[in-house]
Amino acid sequence: MRDNFVDLHILLVEPSSTQAQIAERMLRSLGVKKLDCCASGQDALDEMHKARPDTVISSLYLPDMDGTELVFTMRESNDLQDLPFVLISSETRPKALEPIRQSGACYIVAKPFTEKQLQHTLSEIYELLNPSDEEIDVVLAEELRVLVVDDSYASRRYLCRMLNDLGIENVLEADNGKEALVHMADTIVDLVLTDYNMPEMDGMELTQYIRTQSWQSSVPILMITSEGNQKRLAAVEKAGISALFDKPFGVRDMRHIISQTLKAG
Repeated sequence: MRDNFVDLHILLVEPSSTQAQIAERMLRSLGVKKLDCCASGQDALDEMHKARPDTVISSLYLPDMDGTELVFTMRESNDLQDLPFVLISSETRPKALEPIRQSGACYIVAKPFTEKQLQHTLSEIYELLNPSDEEIDVVLAEELRVLVVDDSYASRRYLCRMLNDLGIENVLEADNGKEALVHMADTIVDLVLTDYNMPEMDGMELTQYIRTQSWQSSVPILMITSEGNQKRLAAVEKAGISALFDKPFGVRDMRHIISQTLKAG
């Protein structure tokens, strides 16, 4: 697997020289040859526009902005909006991490981290950039129609890219549950991929409506969320979702869950 990382071009954004040296040593040990380092968010953005990397690995707290502002600035750029972003941080507060989760970040790696954790993250990035030929079983991916429901544009873009990499090109998008139901009123969908926390109508309400009132009541529903309240999650599962998984997640997780959900259906 380490041979796969030789061609990965990584931009490391870390203001601490000590932490940067630790991360760089691990990345080099894993076989990464193309590695650029920056100490600030603006320097990182300038570097990205100068030579677009394959992925950005950044600390949360930077001298001129935080990692949240950095990733959202990337998502607003046509050239950088689909660039994989990995956060490395010792931050654990949900309020601080939630914006990063909603931005479509590929992974959040907790400090202190091990080389094995970093290797797992790079493996996910590599697979996102180089999709395997493994197909989703049961139904040909080209025939699947998937409805993605998320109020975060960046998160929807990330999900759509992952679906496209799995060979699923027929993707509908909705900002919230109400907009999703408009699509479902006259369009058959094979799978609903929804966030939990959304305005207008959240994932819980959407699931309940589909299961009790929609003419497509049996459609598989996958819920992607960073919600940590176990009572709420238990209620969502009881409402009839097909599978639940956390943000952020990798392409292998997506492939496995979709495959298993379609088989179960």
